[in-house]
Amino acid sequence: MMRERDAAPHKATAPLRSSLFRRAGIDLGILVAIGLLMGFLGPFGSDRAPAGLRYIYWMICMVGGGLIALAGDYMLGRYIRKTWIRVLVGSVILTPLVALLVRYAEYVVMGGQLDWHRFSNLLLQVWPILLAVLVVQALIWRRPAVRIETRTLVAPPLPQAEADFRKRLSAKRRSATLFAIQAYDHYLKVHTDAGEEMITLRMSDAMADLELAHGWRVHRSWWVAASAIESATWNRSSGELMLKNGMTLPVSKTYRHALKEAGWL
Repeated sequence: MMRERDAAPHKATAPLRSSLFRRAGIDLGILVAIGLLMGFLGPFGSDRAPAGLRYIYWMICMVGGGLIALAGDYMLGRYIRKTWIRVLVGSVILTPLVALLVRYAEYVVMGGQLDWHRFSNLLLQVWPILLAVLVVQALIWRRPAVRIETRTLVAPPLPQAEADFRKRLSAKRRSATLFAIQAYDHYLKVHTDAGEEMITLRMSDAMADLELAHGWRVHRSWWVAASAIESATWNRSSGELMLKNGMTLPVSKTYRHALKEAGWL
């Protein structure tokens, strides 16, 4: 039993270690590729050096400087959460350290004397390259934005929520599933799963009866039950509801907010 418990943490950390090694390998590969590119281009007068020394010099600068930059970025990540602010701050803070590496690499590989009089110029050369490395690294490893979709869960209606309105319907449709209500002057057409029915009632009175019901007024002439909605669309200044029974209802801008709050639009 002890052996099984001891093995569990190792199994749990194995995927994490694999991910870290994979990321480190990709980061190192990127730095090597940039070093080879810089060795080929030979910027900042390095093209005057023999090809072999030039490539060695740039590999030291890019791989060594890049590792310093990535380590610094990782440490700053504990204090600065916003990626692009961290990249900018890190590039400024780490430039002197990377510039020291570049100066010593030039001294060891290219020969000559350590000239500190031009160190300020070197800082201006190192900073944009360091910034570019951090930007590339941030773009590669940035997490996609999380898209959260919300939708109001419709609970069963309260026992008396539709009772007053249902009393106005015929016995055949009094216990039917209510889909929608459509206004015609002082008449209402009630749509149910047991068919349609015309009743004499104003829309305002129907809304008073259905105040606690699970549904919304979506248009001057329409009320819809929440459980009847299949899908919703909105285009500029008007929308449309598709009901589960195949009906299509208009949505006006005036009554849009209720559906928007419920997550349909």
